[in-house]
Amino acid sequence: MKFEISLFRFDYKSDYVPFYKKYFIKTKNEKTLLDLLNTMNEEDEFFYDKNEDSQIILNNLVVDCSINLEEIYNNFNNELIIEPLSKRRAMTDLIINDNDFYERLEILDEFLDEDDKVYYKSLKKYYYASNTLNFEKNYIGDSTLLLADYIIEKKANLKNKILKVIKQYPTGIQYHTSLKNRIFNFDENIENKILKLKKELNFYKKDEEQNFKINKTTNFNLKELSSININIKNNFKDFNISYYGENNHFIKSYLKKLACKIIDLDTKDVDLNKSSFHINKNLTFKIAGEIIQEAFDKGSDFLVVNNIYDFYIFDYNRKELKKQVKREINLPILHLQELNLLVEGNFNEANNFFKKHSINPGII
Repeated sequence: MKFEISLFRFDYKSDYVPFYKKYFIKTKNEKTLLDLLNTMNEEDEFFYDKNEDSQIILNNLVVDCSINLEEIYNNFNNELIIEPLSKRRAMTDLIINDNDFYERLEILDEFLDEDDKVYYKSLKKYYYASNTLNFEKNYIGDSTLLLADYIIEKKANLKNKILKVIKQYPTGIQYHTSLKNRIFNFDENIENKILKLKKELNFYKKDEEQNFKINKTTNFNLKELSSININIKNNFKDFNISYYGENNHFIKSYLKKLACKIIDLDTKDVDLNKSSFHINKNLTFKIAGEIIQEAFDKGSDFLVVNNIYDFYIFDYNRKELKKQVKREINLPILHLQELNLLVEGNFNEANNFFKKHSINPGII
């Protein structure tokens, strides 16, 4: 196998900003990602954790250094970007300052024995994988929440006390954003443990129970599309289209049929924390602001979503998003069903929907 690798390099003592060094590696006896790092290190020394139990970021996903190279090749292809577990906490190359992770132990310290603290060390990747840390550095940490679940399972008599501590933490579980698209081969049981705590603390509501329309009240009769037979009467070869959604693979496969230029966002599947919107609107708006800003800055003509609640957040809360990104971004938002109406030439029906937008797409 041949790999083209961009490796994150940084020395906090001398560098103002990180840079990426290219490596071209043809594997011989290497079996794991750690083996690959060792080979690269022989070519040009850099700092990293020479332990298979450690993790790094590979093409924006957290992976274990024990991962097999064949699995990497099959899932990431041969162009790799290797970064530390936290760029924000980078010290030297792939080594980070993890003091913040261990400081979170103090939150539940009164309930912990030595075995609990050992277990906590195994949760480091869940702490740094959280997108919430990019918006709230004082977040309680998903590792803390998983530790809480672990202790409650072990010592049920402590449950109420532990839940009270979590509930009273200022930047607590109501700031949790899903880890699902942050870790390679993610175990859904991890996310379910945190959601269980969220529900027990009444910090969770279903999408249909939320009001995502702060500045507008108009309702839409648009439904999420899960399958589609496209009758293409109009292609979009002159358009740059970006997309967002928790199940965005379907949107992307749809767009590929339209001859448009697809703008692939780094933020295309980050969680908006909709389940806690009722008590933590600002975090949702901060994340949504980053998404729409990235789409705009990359030259998108419009952003496509396939979920009506996502549409409301992006299009019906323009004032709130402006506050978060400190700029006005008049990027149209299209629901996939609306785009399909345009593709099939149903302009009048599409226009009836567009009249209800905060920003009328006006693309026909």
